[in-house]
Amino acid sequence: MSERNLLEMDNSGSLGKVEIAPEVIEVIAGIAASEVEGVSQMRGNFAAGVVERLGKKNHGKGVKVDLSEEGIKVDVYCVMQFGVSIPTVAQKVQDNIRQALLNMTALEITEVNIHVVGVQFETQKNEVEVEQEI
Repeated sequence: MSERNLLEMDNSGSLGKVEIAPEVIEVIAGIAASEVEGVSQMRGNFAAGVVERLGKKNHGKGVKVDLSEEGIKVDVYCVMQFGVSIPTVAQKVQDNIRQALLNMTALEITEVNIHVVGVQFETQKNEVEVEQEI
């Protein structure tokens, strides 16, 4: 690991080295998690919400990456849709993140921890539709 908090890749070629910032891993994991059916949204902090309202999409929202000597640990904070099987969706999120990071960066992840921080109910969408009809 580098002092600048970058992940150095081992490559056998003599062209140079490849470094991947933790933010890149966060973005890949965030997109992979939000692609899974049953995940309503990713949790972010207040600043991320303000930035999104101003028009900039934050794909790394709700993802925390920890680079240590033991390996790479990814924590995902998400809101699930009401009615889905949380263990099944969480397993799909873990598999999708692990596969996406392996395909895009050739990195093996030691842990992918899913934190369900809420449940999104469909009634909120129905209330908005009723208000628009009136």
